[in-house]
Amino acid sequence: MIETYEDWIGSLGLPIHRGFFVEDLRTVETGWWEERGCEVAFIRLTGQEDLLETKVIKIPPGKTTQPWKFALDDVFYVLEGKGLTAVWGMEQTARKTFEWGVRSLFLIPRQSYYQLSNAQGDKPAVLLSHNYFPLATQVVADPEFYLNNSYLPEEANVLEEFYSEAKAIKREADWGSDTGGITWSGNFFPDLGIWDRLDRFERRGAGGHQVRIKYPIATRGGGNSMSVFPAGRYKKAHYHEAGNFIVIPAGEGFSLIWDDDKERIFIPWHEGSCFAPQFYHQHFNLGTIPARYLKFGYGWGGMRRHAQRYFHTRQIEYPDEDPWIRETFEKELSKRGLKSLMPNEVYKKYDYDWEYAKDSDAD
Repeated sequence: MIETYEDWIGSLGLPIHRGFFVEDLRTVETGWWEERGCEVAFIRLTGQEDLLETKVIKIPPGKTTQPWKFALDDVFYVLEGKGLTAVWGMEQTARKTFEWGVRSLFLIPRQSYYQLSNAQGDKPAVLLSHNYFPLATQVVADPEFYLNNSYLPEEANVLEEFYSEAKAIKREADWGSDTGGITWSGNFFPDLGIWDRLDRFERRGAGGHQVRIKYPIATRGGGNSMSVFPAGRYKKAHYHEAGNFIVIPAGEGFSLIWDDDKERIFIPWHEGSCFAPQFYHQHFNLGTIPARYLKFGYGWGGMRRHAQRYFHTRQIEYPDEDPWIRETFEKELSKRGLKSLMPNEVYKKYDYDWEYAKDSDAD
């Protein structure tokens, strides 16, 4: 197999971080990319495979990146700092400028020019960029085709209502929620650390909630989802293949990843951590506040949707899990002087009914 994308990033001479997780994206080693006018590091974790590009972009204090055009939709998450983004078409028409801060999430539409500016004069701004560049290079095996290609026309009217307020779209009950819910459709979300327009995420247990995010102008309806679950609890284990990437907006805990009978990989996390879950995996909240994890990769087309329909059925219910899971969770909590808030009944009843506070912002 021709490793087009891997060969390309290797030729840039920039840091490439590999493994199962990155403990803190805000502090990873980066290198200067002259063409972009900023520092960059590539994140190539086990679980991303040849599907996802994730990179850290660090903008020096008070500086602006070089104008850049990318042929694919590109999602940005702000890890640290505050600043401005300008987006425009080939003829400088419909130029849009918007402000962002820590934990903002936004989309740069395909075939648009853009610049990122750091509004702080004393410290860098750090952003995460996520797209499907490796997958695309398996179709057109020339990375330069996607970068600053003036022959690729801009999408008609793609910027007309680009940063209007996110809209709520009613969703029928499905595998993620027995009660249905809302998908939020928009291209800019100011702070996912405090986002409270959530739906119950009943299937995964722990009394957790989620928000699903859709970008209305993204190719094939791409988007994100974010799960929120209470302190002292953990989610059910489930299985899927590669193609997701998680970054932590808030909370402290750990996740486990394993493939059938293979050894479990322990991944500690806190705000700014990232990993790429695949095979069986499970998430645990060790903090004193609700934990949040933001998933990239949700909804990237028909192949993904069919895969999710199949793989979501491979879930391990609490009564069926290895007792080692519960023991490990309680042991990790005890190191922090905390106790599990998982009800004992959940390990006996398959249909345990979690309580959701009716007056909660998360409901």
